[in-house]
Amino acid sequence: MKYVKWFDEVDKEDVALVGGKNASLGEMIRNLEKEGVNVPSGFAITAEAYKYLLQESGIGGKIKELLADLDTHDMANLTERGSKIRRLIRNARCPSDLEEEIKAAYIEMEKRYGENVDVAVRSSATAEDLPTASFAGQQETFLNVRGEEELMDKVAKCFASLFTNRAISYRVDKGFDHLSVYLSIGVQKMVRSDLASAGVIFSIDPESGFRDAIYITGAYGLGENVVQGAVNPDQFFVFKPTLKEGFKPIVGKKAGTKRKKLVYKEKGTGMKQRKVSADEQKKFVLTDEEVFTLARWTCIIEDHYGMPMDIEWAKDGISNELFILQARPETVHSQRTLAVHETYVLEEDRDLLKEEGFLLVEGEAVGTKIGYGEVNLIEDAKDIHKFEPGQILVTKMTDPDWEPIMKIAGAIITDRGGRTCHAAIISRELGIPCVIGTVNGTRALRNEKDVTVDCSEGIGRVYEGKLKYRLDKVLLDKLPRPHTRIMMNVGVPENAFSRGQIPNDGVGLAREEFIINSYIGIHPLALLEYENLKKKAGTDRKIARVVKEIDARSATYTDKVQFFIDNLAIGVGRIAAGFYPNDVIVRLSDFKTNEYANLIGGYLYEPEESNPMIGWRGASRYYDEGFKPAFELECKAIKKVRDEMGLTNLKVMVPFCRTPEEGRKVIETMNAFGLKQGENGLEVYVMCEIPSNVILADEFADVFDGFSIGSNDLTQLTLGLDRDSDLVAHIFDERNEAVKRLVKYVIDVAHKHEPRRKIGICGQAPSDFPEFAEFLVKCGIDSISLNPDAMISTRLHVDEVEKRLDVRKDKSN
Repeated sequence: MKYVKWFDEVDKEDVALVGGKNASLGEMIRNLEKEGVNVPSGFAITAEAYKYLLQESGIGGKIKELLADLDTHDMANLTERGSKIRRLIRNARCPSDLEEEIKAAYIEMEKRYGENVDVAVRSSATAEDLPTASFAGQQETFLNVRGEEELMDKVAKCFASLFTNRAISYRVDKGFDHLSVYLSIGVQKMVRSDLASAGVIFSIDPESGFRDAIYITGAYGLGENVVQGAVNPDQFFVFKPTLKEGFKPIVGKKAGTKRKKLVYKEKGTGMKQRKVSADEQKKFVLTDEEVFTLARWTCIIEDHYGMPMDIEWAKDGISNELFILQARPETVHSQRTLAVHETYVLEEDRDLLKEEGFLLVEGEAVGTKIGYGEVNLIEDAKDIHKFEPGQILVTKMTDPDWEPIMKIAGAIITDRGGRTCHAAIISRELGIPCVIGTVNGTRALRNEKDVTVDCSEGIGRVYEGKLKYRLDKVLLDKLPRPHTRIMMNVGVPENAFSRGQIPNDGVGLAREEFIINSYIGIHPLALLEYENLKKKAGTDRKIARVVKEIDARSATYTDKVQFFIDNLAIGVGRIAAGFYPNDVIVRLSDFKTNEYANLIGGYLYEPEESNPMIGWRGASRYYDEGFKPAFELECKAIKKVRDEMGLTNLKVMVPFCRTPEEGRKVIETMNAFGLKQGENGLEVYVMCEIPSNVILADEFADVFDGFSIGSNDLTQLTLGLDRDSDLVAHIFDERNEAVKRLVKYVIDVAHKHEPRRKIGICGQAPSDFPEFAEFLVKCGIDSISLNPDAMISTRLHVDEVEKRLDVRKDKSN
């Protein structure tokens, strides 16, 4: 046929003939189906057909005339020109030979799939799905199309959609000539995801550009709800390097609200929205095995194309098969220079801002930038002419019709949508901060004037007024690498992918407390005793509230113990993945009794202590019969990260271990729970934060593989003061000679021990006090672990000190 090509007749070299989308479908069907990647078949109506239509109908000249005085910044002008051109194309008579070819191809699909087969009719422009321009959603798509006549109607509308207002505006911005871009149309067998689920995949983290993570989103029904941001979808992260080795590394898993789904109408064609039941909302739309299947396909597709990819997937509710609907190049991070690392830093205390009521709303962060501007709440696309450059766009959701104002916005805030929705994709391309899925952003910001939009910490936050922030830029190719390892302190898993791109030698301190607080929020013993608590709930209102909160937080789990294990593993695993293959040292839980009591159900299990700082904390809990079952859950989570996810760069560290005998008890307890020191390279370190750790360092070195100096606790316990007391705060100083002598002594003991033990420090003193960093280098410390904002400055300072002192060390020690 002259104007129709089956997908298996084209490949990626045929963009000029069938457009980016269709060329990619053909490429996958011809080359990747043999590797197990399922792609629905269909045919392409070529760009030659579009040219033929314009030529035979004689409307090409009229289109050129209408574009002659186009002004895309004048909304009225743009709307008028676009409407007239679309009407011209829709009303143009299709040449009979072209119509016959299209209908003949559809009849062939009926032979394959049955009479009146349901198809998707998708535009595929010759300038779209390019590495430098996505053209996401610029032209129309029609789903559940049946019959020859309806197909021809949708084909005409598809051709006309080359001149939607948004497409015209986007081409002008990207520098494409309107009359040099042509439209092909893909006619593809529908996947019945209206009876199952669908979504979007990025082969890299779309926010940080981290290349080793696959990001998968999904919701019930047809995928348009996810693409358009009409729902808050489920989210999954999978770590590529160990996935390719055969492991199962889900390092991110979050259930979305998924309140509605797009489904087929009961009669005829077309779609409708339907509510999702409360029970369905609590479930994930994909099993873990389905997540791994999609992730493996993503690796195959990315490796084939040799670049990061943006992919749409669907699950057929009749056959339960998964399919890839399309794949196109990712257009933001693939074009980014890696020579410069940019970090936006909010210069105000977030905790204090929250306490004082400046935090207005939270959601998913898109990008890592910070922006400020005047709020402009727009609820309907017809009002976009009221938007001024630099304002903050606040709305329920966006679609491609909003793009003329999105490109002039200072930031975007939406009620709905996930990280793969339209608002997110366009915000990344434009390089502006965006907070999506706030749920109540339009209500919370209705009466606000100016706001600061902060996406720099992995969570999208909107604050009242103008806050101070700065942009740090580092030329990575000129950054020295000192002999002393410069490691990072990390507590928030959401930051791991971006923080891991700051030059580093691994993580010297990963804190479990944040993960337990934010990912779980429930006392582990309450989860272990969940069934007993349920029995007591009928007669005890307070316990009934605890059970209700447990149910709400762990709604996707029937096994509440597994909820704890999985979520701790996911949080720790994400940090280990972000810094892989460098060492990541995770400190086992170090909550004090008052902090454990604040967890849901914690009051039932925690004693009241007059001085929790030096009470039942750290190592003394792990082997205690009253807490041992809870510690087992931690061990199982760490074991899952190492054994199931394949992240053997994860090491563990025991906090607040008072005696070598206590250390041996902890090691024995860990062994009993399957976390065996030395097995599969597992190293176990100890925090050096009590004077006894220094005095008996030689004996602790017999038990543990290394030390990490906790300068805060070591200082307060050496000087005998409460660092939280304002009355004695002026005495607290890590540079005190008593503290420095202890630090030098323990470094010497660790290095003289047979075998030699590694020793580092994970306090802020080296970044706060340059002279203390110099002291540590002189002592020969192996590593210094710092907060992210001090990494670059301390690295430069340490390198300068080493050169001055002519320090040479073997980094392998």
